[in-house]
Amino acid sequence: MQNASTWHSIWFPKIKTNARRGALNINTINLGDKHQKSVISDLKIVKSLPFKEVLSNETITENLENITYRERFFTPDVTLWAFLSQVLDDDQSQQAAVARVIAFFVSRGLTPPSANTSAYSQARSRLPEETLSNLTRSVARQIEKSIPLDWLWRERNLKIMDGSTNSMPDTEENQMVYPQPDSQKPGVGFPIARMVAVIDYPTGAVLDLAIGPYSGKETGEHALLRQLMSVFKAGDVVLADCYYASFFLLATFIRLGVDAVFPIHHARHHDFRRGERLGKKEHIVQWKKPVKPEWMSQEDYDKFPGEINIREVEIENHRNGFRTKRRVLVTTFLNSSEVSKSDLSMIYTCRWFVEIALKSIKETMHMDILRGKTPEMVRKEIWAHLLAYNLIRKIMAQAAVVHNKKPVNLSFKLALQVIESFRQAGIFNEKNSTSYYHLLKAIAYKTIGNRPNRLEPRRVKRRPKPFPKLQKARQLYKRIT
Repeated sequence: MQNASTWHSIWFPKIKTNARRGALNINTINLGDKHQKSVISDLKIVKSLPFKEVLSNETITENLENITYRERFFTPDVTLWAFLSQVLDDDQSQQAAVARVIAFFVSRGLTPPSANTSAYSQARSRLPEETLSNLTRSVARQIEKSIPLDWLWRERNLKIMDGSTNSMPDTEENQMVYPQPDSQKPGVGFPIARMVAVIDYPTGAVLDLAIGPYSGKETGEHALLRQLMSVFKAGDVVLADCYYASFFLLATFIRLGVDAVFPIHHARHHDFRRGERLGKKEHIVQWKKPVKPEWMSQEDYDKFPGEINIREVEIENHRNGFRTKRRVLVTTFLNSSEVSKSDLSMIYTCRWFVEIALKSIKETMHMDILRGKTPEMVRKEIWAHLLAYNLIRKIMAQAAVVHNKKPVNLSFKLALQVIESFRQAGIFNEKNSTSYYHLLKAIAYKTIGNRPNRLEPRRVKRRPKPFPKLQKARQLYKRIT
């Protein structure tokens, strides 16, 4: 069988046919000499290149082997490939995904499936959400393990957390699980899901994600973050916005051996005349334990200390032509001789990267408005986007290693464009060292600017269409004939 030249060969081993099944199997690669090998681990550009074992044969097989399915066209591995192609393409319809599968079957001289999307839709529904989430986390963990030391801050990993929201089709099922905000009229608004992500700063990979309703009990970002605490390891440094600067979260990080740098919450008063003075507008103060929140059990509440030591420091942001902006940071770095005020200011500028990463996922990969008609499919769609995103970040990390750069300085949009172009040309193949080298070279060509304090006015020049806004359910506007 000839080597396949489809884009998926970079993430999955080559597809070989099984005449008895009449289907595709992309768990193995057929090299012609009966030796099965993972394409993911076959990069020969640089012998010491990391990230080679990301999403290997064993990982895919382990996560797909317990899925039941009819032995026809859309086996779990083919369904997974089609799902990834669907979230990466500008046309994210099921019809386009099925068309790609048909084209591949025909290119291999096989009888293609029907253009009807029913079989693919049913296959996606059988693909467990846990499979997609486990693969996404697995890819992120494997990338994290191979990070070069010069990408770290003082050999410590920076992790950034932030929240976001997604809208989805206005179906009864979605409204039940992810109801629209109360401020929107019934039949006018859309269901909204809240997400909290933890992102690895050196590589940009999403380490884990929690999903919940936009409003209601235990639906805030803190509640979702509590589901992700296993991501943080002793020695990590965590960055986030002021919303996360709470006593209980900082006390939890101190207990885990994790350092944190947050802006002070607007509701907390600070007075640099109090506490242990370290320098100008810099001191260590004791934060006392607040009253037990309703969501916390008495047993967990009693485990927290009565007070914790927190360092508060005011930093200044200087920009030519603008007034100097001042911000108060709170941190668990208590030793000012080891981590200075300028160090904290530099560390905090890295927090801007989470905005870029979330924008890449939601806008560049078109995840801002989901297509799933049920809550289960909505979550699968989110995890499929994150899996594809992490795999692209893996390739960007390889490009950074080869060309002595850092992934945070590379353009995600350019990487996506290059991968798509190589896929369309049929040369998106990690096993072909020549074409893959040029792919990595093109990805590493453009270095994005350092824009930690960029601020754009929320204004649009393009005028909207002069149609009236929908103020009630659409069916109520239709004429009854």
